[in-house]
Amino acid sequence: MYFNWLCAKVIRLDNPTPTLRYDRLLRILHSTEFVWLVSGDDNRAEDGSDLRRDFLLEAGAPDHPDWRALPCSVFEMLVAFSKRAEFATDVPHAQWFWEFIDNLGLREFNDASGVQPEDVADILYTFVWRQYGDNGVGGLFPLEGPHHDQRAVEVWYQFCAYLTDQDRMP
Repeated sequence: MYFNWLCAKVIRLDNPTPTLRYDRLLRILHSTEFVWLVSGDDNRAEDGSDLRRDFLLEAGAPDHPDWRALPCSVFEMLVAFSKRAEFATDVPHAQWFWEFIDNLGLREFNDASGVQPEDVADILYTFVWRQYGDNGVGGLFPLEGPHHDQRAVEVWYQFCAYLTDQDRMP
């Protein structure tokens, strides 16, 4: 139920190809732990984990402390961060989520492609362990002219630099 609830948060209603689905990719993202390495990114993990509380409240489901204590998944982090991005920019969170997927290079891994965990393992490793370029390429926020090595910058400030770089400041 929770996975479906998360998926419903980012389903693209404007999808020109409604048969193009990403259930397998989203399951892989949900089974991959988001590991925070830079101070401040613990907030991103906490935001992702807080989605579980929101789900329990919305669904009226009983609390499961062991489940709520599990580490945050990449999927949860991206859903939660897309909601923060919407709040900061007024761009719908589902649009942000799919932009993150595009920036990570994951768009081609739809269900029709028969995506398997090993197909995206390197991309997710690069993202989670901050092995992407110092300009953010390979991460969530590639920049044309970064002022700092993006591997050492917390995700929120990478996002702010991305907005400036893309000339999308609210």
